[in-house]
Amino acid sequence: MPDIGDRIPEIAFILSTGANARLSDYAGKWLALYFYPKDNTPGCTTEGIDFNALLPKFKRAGAVVLGVSRDSVKSHQNFCAKHGFEFDLASDPDEALCNAFGVIGEKNMYGKKVRGIIRSTFLVDPEGIVRDRWSPVKVAGHAQAVLDALARLRKGKP
Repeated sequence: MPDIGDRIPEIAFILSTGANARLSDYAGKWLALYFYPKDNTPGCTTEGIDFNALLPKFKRAGAVVLGVSRDSVKSHQNFCAKHGFEFDLASDPDEALCNAFGVIGEKNMYGKKVRGIIRSTFLVDPEGIVRDRWSPVKVAGHAQAVLDALARLRKGKP
């Protein structure tokens, strides 16, 4: 998992729009990169809705929001359409992004140990450096916490 102060890796992926992208495409902007387990599940839906509600504020602060899961592009397209998300989701079926950010791990689901995405968020500056991170994430209030950290960091406060 990248530490605060580390440069993010260069990874290619496919967006929910079907376009190919790379993390370097976000250079010059702040990036709120959040990893979530599965489209259309309660916590992931709430998290997406929360980021979407705050999206105008992220944009005014010069930031892009990008969600990542192992779901397919088609699943992401349906998820975005169903909930009106106005930000992109990255499809990571081969777990390249997830592994590069160290968010795959063992977790408990309904009393069973399973391997999956540990909900995590990285706030990346315009130069591609991780400036804050959260893992594991509790959904309630998380999008606002990321926005608050962005505001603090843009003012030059650690």
